[in-house]
Amino acid sequence: MNTKMSSSILASQASKVLHNKNASATQKSLAASVLSQRNRRNQTGAVMEKKASRILQSDKYSAQTKSFAASVLSQSNKER
Repeated sequence: MNTKMSSSILASQASKVLHNKNASATQKSLAASVLSQRNRRNQTGAVMEKKASRILQSDKYSAQTKSFAASVLSQSNKER
């Protein structure tokens, strides 16, 4: 079971992104994952892990998007 969860500050930022019509699909996807992980029972799936990893390795994403990606990866399944 995952014992980590998204912080309230990050969750608040994620909520704003989901309501922002100008946010990219990638950023919204990560934001949704961050919000879903406010619950300790949820953890990052394999597909989202790969996506978040690629984002962190790229120079084309904003600091906020990378922050979401880092949070998502920190809550991934360590056995994968």
